[in-house]
Amino acid sequence: MRGLHRAAWPIAALLVGYPLWWVLGFGGLSVIVLAVPMGLILLRRRPIRAPRGFGLWLLLLAGYLVSALMLDEMPPGTYGELGAGRVIGYVMRLLLYLSLMIMVLYLGNLTEQELPQLTLVRMLGTLFVTTVVGGLLGVIAPHADFTSPVERILPGWVSGNPFVRNLIHPTTAQVQKVLGHASPRPEAPFEWANAWGSNISVLLIWFVVGWWVYGGPRRRLAVAPLIALAAIPIVYSLNRGLWIGLGVATAYLFLRLGSRARVVVCSATACGALVFFLSPLQAMVAQRLDSPHSNDIRAFTVSATVAAASTSPIIGYGNTRNATGNHRTVTTGKTDWCDTCGHPPLGSDGQIWHLLITQGFVGAALYVAFFTGAVRRHWRDRSPIGLAGVLVMILTLLYMFVYDGLVTPLSLYLISFALLWRNSVAGRTT
Repeated sequence: MRGLHRAAWPIAALLVGYPLWWVLGFGGLSVIVLAVPMGLILLRRRPIRAPRGFGLWLLLLAGYLVSALMLDEMPPGTYGELGAGRVIGYVMRLLLYLSLMIMVLYLGNLTEQELPQLTLVRMLGTLFVTTVVGGLLGVIAPHADFTSPVERILPGWVSGNPFVRNLIHPTTAQVQKVLGHASPRPEAPFEWANAWGSNISVLLIWFVVGWWVYGGPRRRLAVAPLIALAAIPIVYSLNRGLWIGLGVATAYLFLRLGSRARVVVCSATACGALVFFLSPLQAMVAQRLDSPHSNDIRAFTVSATVAAASTSPIIGYGNTRNATGNHRTVTTGKTDWCDTCGHPPLGSDGQIWHLLITQGFVGAALYVAFFTGAVRRHWRDRSPIGLAGVLVMILTLLYMFVYDGLVTPLSLYLISFALLWRNSVAGRTT
């Protein structure tokens, strides 16, 4: 981006350059790579400022370090033994937590001259456009994938780990039988279909702020067509959490905006709803709502996660565990007579459940307190960035029940948190 201060290039490389990271096989792991230059920039400008409430994040990080003591333990109702996969998953998550901490401090310590708020918002808007393109690619070519350079370099015992493979092997969609037949759920350029759903809703908020609220005539002309294109993969994602999140966002804007802006929101919502109900997409949504097969799976994993976490409520178990059996059978793994049997990882159905199994009830409480505190502190910020940032914090608390925060979603949540922090420092609250 022309005229960008050199201190701001790491975040530009992360957001604007994200498609390249995805192709290379870094994807969500790119924040770990870029945390190095961010950290070096921070070291040169001590003392380092920290936002209010950041101590909760530091406690969350400290708790994760302590939870490593439990990596070799097995809670009741699970099976397996300590191996390379469990250790790799723990180390990667630890590096991500540390990198995200550095990223927030880096963003908050850059001046407005080095990285203007609007520039950061528009970088997120650019990533929204990338996400729409990736979503459309997932609909058009759902089986497309390729071996990334990172995947070629890593030894097989690392790249073959399921968690690692999802991060380093680029795919356009997850093809699943959510509707009773194989259907694509877009995920490019992110690691999972659910990550795509969470990310596009957050990025849509910042896209509207950067391209409509603060946009010139040409940017504003592009807003409606891009959102209309985004609706296609949003529906094809079959992602009920995303759909609920968009409904919550609409209700939030109606309650918090002024009367003139409410008319705009209502008019845009009504027009969008009319076009949607006249399109073939509404039939797919109706099918998804009539196919709640994943409810039983979620109910099983959530109840099993809570039961396991209750046996180590203070520090958890450091990483996820495989459940013995699933919601259909007490056997574990696929067999000739049960090809749908499996062992769902406990803590895989939402960030709050992930935290329960990895860091216990204390870790989950710290996470909730961190984002709830952000909502409380910035609620009075009625600037466009303040309203958008608080909305993202609310969606973060909503999505923690259905989406894993790691890898890319948590990066976007914390960039949004940093935008709120920067806004409060600059005093832009109206």
